[in-house]
Amino acid sequence: MSDDNTIVRLEEITRTYQMGAVSVSALRGISLVFRAGEYIAIMGPSGCGKSTLLNILGCLDRPSTGRYYLGGLDVSQLKDDELSAIRGARIGFVFQSYNLIQQLSVLENIEVPLYYQGVPEKQSRERARYLAELVGLGERLDHKPNELSGGQQQRVAIARALANDPLIILADEPTGNLDTASGKEILAIFGDLHAQGKTLVLVTHSDEVAERAQRVVRLRDGKIEYDSET
Repeated sequence: MSDDNTIVRLEEITRTYQMGAVSVSALRGISLVFRAGEYIAIMGPSGCGKSTLLNILGCLDRPSTGRYYLGGLDVSQLKDDELSAIRGARIGFVFQSYNLIQQLSVLENIEVPLYYQGVPEKQSRERARYLAELVGLGERLDHKPNELSGGQQQRVAIARALANDPLIILADEPTGNLDTASGKEILAIFGDLHAQGKTLVLVTHSDEVAERAQRVVRLRDGKIEYDSET
């Protein structure tokens, strides 16, 4: 990869699923470059390939053909355990449904990625406290998810996504389960992270949400219909 500023490079990515005797093409030759510090929204109608693309970007799935470089490493053909290691070290996830562990406190939920990376407990606890403060939850460290509002739970999810200082943060409809006011607060946090130089890729159906991004990639029928950079 020639550009040191490149975080993601997708080269002619396809993804085909076999459903009985029928082959379904979810992605059809996707080529994209995401650079460090970009804030990208991925949009398109249901069934256009957004989720498939996000799963490949997040190393949750492999392309059928094509190459995916993440931080200069070709992750296209890695084994499951190798992909798992990449996810833990290089990628932060924020989901629509938060995906918090209900039995754990705010602080403990944020620490989960650090635990799996073998970070010492004292260092892990300090990092989690810092991130809780960063997202405005410094007074909620001992609360469980069911004691928090939806917006607060999403703040925990964002802090957890930041725990290992990932190369890229992937957010799947992060405001989809939130009321308007909470959604705006979450988008403000994403805006702050972008201002700090974080690389963000956000999947959304909402034009209002996409307007916050600096670049919009729109998919249709598994192909790129529009890219604000091109």
